[in-house]
Amino acid sequence: MINVYNDTYFMKAAFQEAKKAYDLDEVPVGAVVVLENTIIARAHNLTERLTDVTAHAEMQAITAASEYLGAKYLKGCTLFVTLEPCAMCAGALAWSQIDRIVFGAYDVNKKYVDSNIYHPKTTIEYGLMESESSELLKAFFRKKRI
Repeated sequence: MINVYNDTYFMKAAFQEAKKAYDLDEVPVGAVVVLENTIIARAHNLTERLTDVTAHAEMQAITAASEYLGAKYLKGCTLFVTLEPCAMCAGALAWSQIDRIVFGAYDVNKKYVDSNIYHPKTTIEYGLMESESSELLKAFFRKKRI
């Protein structure tokens, strides 16, 4: 039997969130938090809509997952996000003690993946759907330059 609930399945869900952000004229980053093959939080960037610089997809997902769990720690959870988390989001993810982070595209200007900003027990994986995530971001910024 094939398990359809794999990393690609969940990254595709995060990518759908990124497309929602794109349609709202937000920087197209999407995220989902998964616990035991169940998506417990879905989010995308809302910084423009909420006029809040902290309303990144990851921050929204952390808040939604914590509310769902009734707990401040996201132990046992995995975050799938289309872009490498920024310093703010990486710090929040460290405090959440999330088990695993899987991201698509690198933030070519930042690259925090090699830093020690994350919780020491958090596993970081990257490159899943990198080209799709990167292309959506490039398309968004090309549209802004027109």
